[in-house]
Amino acid sequence: MTLRVAFMGTPDFAVPTLEALAGAHDVVAVYSRAPAASGRGLKQRLSPVHAAAEARGIPVETPRTLREAGSAAALARHRPDVAVVVAYGMLLPAAILAVPRLGCLNLHASLLPRWRGAAPIQRAVMAGDSETGIAVMRMEEGLDTGPVALFSRVPIGPDDISGELHDRLALLGAGLMREALAGLEAGRLGFTPQRQDGITYARKITNEEARLDWASPSAALHDQVRGLSPFPGAFFEADLGRGPERVKVLRTERREGDGPAGALLAGDGPVACGTGAVRLVAVQRAGRGPMEAAEFLRGARLEP
Repeated sequence: MTLRVAFMGTPDFAVPTLEALAGAHDVVAVYSRAPAASGRGLKQRLSPVHAAAEARGIPVETPRTLREAGSAAALARHRPDVAVVVAYGMLLPAAILAVPRLGCLNLHASLLPRWRGAAPIQRAVMAGDSETGIAVMRMEEGLDTGPVALFSRVPIGPDDISGELHDRLALLGAGLMREALAGLEAGRLGFTPQRQDGITYARKITNEEARLDWASPSAALHDQVRGLSPFPGAFFEADLGRGPERVKVLRTERREGDGPAGALLAGDGPVACGTGAVRLVAVQRAGRGPMEAAEFLRGARLEP
């Protein structure tokens, strides 16, 4: 017997889980954020989950909110046994949580209760954490407060970037959620309440947080670059011949060095920080693709 699953997700992080569940259960409906205008022509672009569901012939719902009258009844018409939520982008009200007979399960990219909220992968890397993980929890009305059924730990290397960690966790999470549904179907999935100590919140990344402050210690700058790479990308501004230009920094290396904060110490890319230095490894100029920092520095002709 397979479960009737209502899947709720939006970004590419959620696609591996949708694909895994569609191959093992009956995904009766997919909920995703509405198509958004993007690109120069402002064409309506489907979310990655929306596109993946359409490719499989699964009906897709894109409600603006789930708090309107009739939202719970609309979900109930799909007769879901369980709802699976992966980076959907909307909080589920009590009326929605009550619809599936076996409840609602959420896949969250952290070792709860550390990094509840919107940007757990980026915040873990920016904080210099040495490990993170992926968790399956039963959803409550609170923000990522529900009891946890399964989790898996993942180390964070000193030079790992968020994009790489994102991809590893997405694949790991797909298998973990499939395991969770197998346990749920067999009536053997247990839940453990989250501890009340060690709670942190992964708030959304702001544009100002992406600006590099060279007066910060090299360790903090290196972690900031790693945590924001490839998106939205930490950045600095420099005059490259046409006035101030924003340059994203995609990868750095920590180095020894001493000098005024923000000074280029040598032609191969070390930049002085408040303490120590970081070497630029990969950057991206506005309107261009990523490039090796050495190539950028040769073209930019910046003076130390």
